[in-house]
Amino acid sequence: MTDTTLTAGAAVLALLAAGCGTVTTPSAASAPPARTTTAHTTAPHTTTAHTTAASAADTGRATAAGAASARYGAAARTTAARTTATQTTGAAPQRCRTTGLRARVGRQDPGAGNRYAPLVLTNTSGKTCWVYGFVGLVLIDGRGDVLRTRTRRESVTPHRVTLRPGASAHARLHWTVVPSGHETRCPASARLMIIPPDEVAHLEVPFSTTVCDDGRIDARPMAPGAGL
Repeated sequence: MTDTTLTAGAAVLALLAAGCGTVTTPSAASAPPARTTTAHTTAPHTTTAHTTAASAADTGRATAAGAASARYGAAARTTAARTTATQTTGAAPQRCRTTGLRARVGRQDPGAGNRYAPLVLTNTSGKTCWVYGFVGLVLIDGRGDVLRTRTRRESVTPHRVTLRPGASAHARLHWTVVPSGHETRCPASARLMIIPPDEVAHLEVPFSTTVCDDGRIDARPMAPGAGL
């Protein structure tokens, strides 16, 4: 054996003694499997606005509410987009929603064949919110059938009304009880369907009166307070 061979062998032994061997990485097969977590999904809770007993009249009411909502829908989307863009998240009150409002029609004020009454919306949500603009209206008779209703917006500039919990805003309503034109008599209403400003869901309140001029009701925009 040559000196060269002995020298190489000694070098190998020295390396092994020093622990400079080859490092082996555990294979993927020997590693424990990764733990998989499945996200728990909860179906969202849906809050339904005011409902009535199922009947044939419900179909007519839904159709009337849909038609009224369509008339005010474009303005609602424009208003919502404009106000949302100017709000700071979590810093300003939001628009009042139908589910957080209670409605009633105040005392009717008669005068020479005309009637005036406040349509009052009260904030029951427990949070400050605001209303802006005009309501949608649909007359309903004592049998639950929808009557012809023409809601005319008066030329009054609307302003935003902020409602703390329990506070109210009102819209002045005006109609006539005197037949006009081709009318010989005017239908009697028993209830009033109300669509709050910029909303789609509706509320319903007692409303016993006759509305002439083909069901025309003049409405002003929402204003502070519960009285005219």
